Amino acid sequence: MRYLFFLLFLSFFTQVTAQELAVLKYNGGGDWYANPTALPNLIDFTNANCHTKIDRNPKSVAVSSEDLFNYPIVFMTGHGNVFFSEEEAKNLREYLISGGFLHISDNYGLDAYIRRELKKVFPNLELKEIPKNHPIYNQIFLFPNGLPKIHEHDNKAPQGFGLFYEGRLICFYDYESDLSDGWENQVVHNDPAEVREKALKMGANLIIYAFKN
Repeated sequence: MRYLFFLLFLSFFTQVTAQELAVLKYNGGGDWYANPTALPNLIDFTNANCHTKIDRNPKSVAVSSEDLFNYPIVFMTGHGNVFFSEEEAKNLREYLISGGFLHISDNYGLDAYIRRELKKVFPNLELKEIPKNHPIYNQIFLFPNGLPKIHEHDNKAPQGFGLFYEGRLICFYDYESDLSDGWENQVVHNDPAEVREKALKMGANLIIYAFKN
């Protein structure tokens, strides 16, 4: 599996073939399929501005599937409950420690559930707030103040949390930001152009970081 990741990353740097990204399909009743226009828009933006060649038609992949290992980064969002079985938690753990990367976007209402389920995946790891000088905020686009605020819910500051395994950031969790809403078509949320641009730039940083690390 590690060899597969090496080939995937090599294809990115040599621009040989189009890369593929995926949305994580989970159980529990939460709407894992939320924000359907988000990832295609982010892919278009990243291809246009970061010299990537990513297939603009993202796949969906179940937590338990072996196909998970085909993607260097997977995206997860939703509003409600999340449940990982023991088998799913093990598969996701193996994916992440083998070189994969998970981005979780709290679409409002996900927080309590995803924190609980991540403890199944990594019982000994804690979500830590990522400092503003971390490379994930300093890829092609610079965010000196850290995670941008996209949508308001509870009048709280946006926070970027991460899981670190052997010093490597393997999971980025945007909380009170709603990045993936900012990637959607403009007519969905009527976000101003500058707000959508911030969301897309931060999303592009996530992709580039995952490809490089």
